[in-house]
Amino acid sequence: MIKDMKFVTIMGRQDDIDRMVDEYLSKYEIHFENALTELYGSKSLRPYTSPNPYAPYLERVNQLWKYVSEEDQSKSQIIIDSPSMDILKVSIEQMEKHIEPYLKKDQELKVLKSEKQELLDMISLFEGVNYPIEQILTMDHIHFQFGRFTHSNYEKFKKYVMDRFISIFIEGGKDEDYTYGIYFTPKVSTERVDALYISMNWERIYVPDDEDYVGTPKEIIEKLTRKIAEIDHEIEQNNLLIEEMIHPYASEIYSARSRLKVLSNNFSVRKYAALTHDEYLQTETQYLLMGWMPAEDAEQLIKETDEDPDVIAILEDDNDPPGGGVPPTKIKNAAIFRPFEMFTKMYGVPNYREFDPTWIVALTYSLLFGIMFGDVGQGALLALGGYFIYKKKKADLGGIIALAGVCATFFGFMYGSIFGFEEVIPALWLHPVSAMTDLPFIGSMNTIFVVAIGFGMFIILMTLILNIMSGIKTHETKAVLFDRNGVAGLIFYASLIMVIVLFVTGNPIPGGIMLGILFGIPLIMMAFKEPLLSMMERKHLEGSEGPVMFAVQAFFEIFEILLSYFSNTLSFVRVGAFAVSHAAMMQVVMMLSGAANGGDINWLMVIFGNIIVIGLEGLVVGIQVLRLEFYEIFSHFYKGDGRPFENHLMKN
Repeated sequence: MIKDMKFVTIMGRQDDIDRMVDEYLSKYEIHFENALTELYGSKSLRPYTSPNPYAPYLERVNQLWKYVSEEDQSKSQIIIDSPSMDILKVSIEQMEKHIEPYLKKDQELKVLKSEKQELLDMISLFEGVNYPIEQILTMDHIHFQFGRFTHSNYEKFKKYVMDRFISIFIEGGKDEDYTYGIYFTPKVSTERVDALYISMNWERIYVPDDEDYVGTPKEIIEKLTRKIAEIDHEIEQNNLLIEEMIHPYASEIYSARSRLKVLSNNFSVRKYAALTHDEYLQTETQYLLMGWMPAEDAEQLIKETDEDPDVIAILEDDNDPPGGGVPPTKIKNAAIFRPFEMFTKMYGVPNYREFDPTWIVALTYSLLFGIMFGDVGQGALLALGGYFIYKKKKADLGGIIALAGVCATFFGFMYGSIFGFEEVIPALWLHPVSAMTDLPFIGSMNTIFVVAIGFGMFIILMTLILNIMSGIKTHETKAVLFDRNGVAGLIFYASLIMVIVLFVTGNPIPGGIMLGILFGIPLIMMAFKEPLLSMMERKHLEGSEGPVMFAVQAFFEIFEILLSYFSNTLSFVRVGAFAVSHAAMMQVVMMLSGAANGGDINWLMVIFGNIIVIGLEGLVVGIQVLRLEFYEIFSHFYKGDGRPFENHLMKN
């Protein structure tokens, strides 16, 4: 269901905007529009820009929150009150002062650890150099350079250069892209050797002359690793002290953090606001905010602000804002359908003036999945697993799987199948593999295929009716009369179904004249849609290329319409095909486990086979049903060209 929206304009003193947002707007949901854009062309408006005063304090309180223990964090999820900014400032500064020496020590330790880690990362590149680093760094007569080659350049260096010049290269280590090492050469050969290495794309790395760099790289790595571990221990002990000191303030910190999040977020309304410029005073005096609100919230806001002399709120009754924008779409469905909003939004958010198809998706997706994946045991597992995921992880996909699993369980009873065993419970309807139906001119056909095509015809009829209703709602009545998914298409497709049903059931078919009317008139209406609309709207038809070309275009238009109806209907054959495929796969599992032969059952094979079928075929069936939803259902009536409603405020 799409919620009704109202366009609201709010005005007040420039310095009163924070109070207004905090006291009134933060109680509700509102989708702001940029006031400067809505009132484009007004020379008396200016953008409202100013630095956020809450952001620095939010950053500081977030730092304090890091030192609150996990146990205290879980116990502190209650907001004590909504303190003013002055109180928040004092509270944060007092808590920081209380633990200031330990905070300072924590920062010093972290800086020291970072320095040691940099030294460790550097020397780790040269772990293979088995020589004391301090002696290398103090050589007087030998020139050296630490650095790296790319792997390809190193191979070229070894092949063409390494043994031809007065230098010694010691490989230190490798990573994904580079080979690290150090080379030595007499100082008299420095210029020549350096040029040679540079020609091979050698990249020099500067190793610092540090007091920790004493011993071979391996010894230094061990020493630095121990030091970093000692620093980590000091940081941990210091943090424990901070946790103990800050323990009494956990709830206060949580409240301050929550409050500052709201204030900081709500301060951002300024980017949507405009300031009115007073030419006489040469200054900005009033703010102006515009946005969409759910109708009931908008009306309540008007009532609340009526008595406030500093706030003026105006409600647009005709949903026609000054900028002529289209309302954003806010979807609200029953809890059982809500997870399927994910599929609706995946295709496109519904336009504000069209239908929300979420309930249709929920019903058709679940039913189609159940028909294609009917098994009591497997469906129950999907239902329980999906429900667990939905409740624990709050994942919409879990809710979709749960409802689909319920339908799979239902059709499992209809098929008499539980974990692939078809003799345990009786089939309330049919067995997909063996049930057959005799059809005129076709012969014997699997019943589930016939049912699938019939169900597909019903769904297509339903979508055509929905498209007609949507066209009436959006005032596109004339266009929907001649559309292939409108009245003309409905008459043609319904007539076709009627003739097929009469033929299959052995009843007499209407005469040729009646069939010509039922099929011919709708096809002509669809083929000549554009000229008929032009006549009704008394407009000149542009782009006419003569009667012959128009007749050719009409012929191919009719051919394409017939082909689309045929292909759309046959697409639902896959529903029956997967129902048979699922039963056939489980028969294979039963054969491999020995259950089909009446002998000893290999229960491990039964369990493993069921897991494979649930995972593999469940995924394939889920994708195929989604394809039917998007291509065979949505395409007939749903545009999905709306824009989603976004609440730009945080509630207190």
